[in-house]
Amino acid sequence: MSEQQPGILILGIGNLLMNDEGVGIHVVRKLETENLPGATVMDGGTGGLHLLGHIQSYKKVIFIDAALDQYPAGTVRVLHPKFAKDFPKQLSAHEIGFKDLIDAAMLLGNVPELHLVAISVKDFQDMGLDLSPEVEAAVPEAILRVKDLLTAGQGN
Repeated sequence: MSEQQPGILILGIGNLLMNDEGVGIHVVRKLETENLPGATVMDGGTGGLHLLGHIQSYKKVIFIDAALDQYPAGTVRVLHPKFAKDFPKQLSAHEIGFKDLIDAAMLLGNVPELHLVAISVKDFQDMGLDLSPEVEAAVPEAILRVKDLLTAGQGN
């Protein structure tokens, strides 16, 4: 079990080659240009167990990812999952690896405080580099939600 540091990891998940499925990466790329004291911003690619050590080394992790759910494309929600089952059922194309990552952290007994900024998408089967207009319009809101999560709990 690794020791957790007090900072916050902001982790964008997604595949830039699959249009809206890459929205988490688009958001973290914009966040990388901002001054976010106490936070590390990371492009997590399509997720997977190789991220386990990174996740376990922080007390708080904010994930940003696309969700294929019942909400209109571009809907931004903040979820506070405690277990892998608490994430949306269709959490983008890398669903299995990402949920397995959370389960692995739980099995090892070293789970940070988890937050998910989920951005609803219609479909991510098409190949391409561009976000749909609805999802592109949601990026500034997703950034605001991440910043809200960064300031939440400060001073406690």
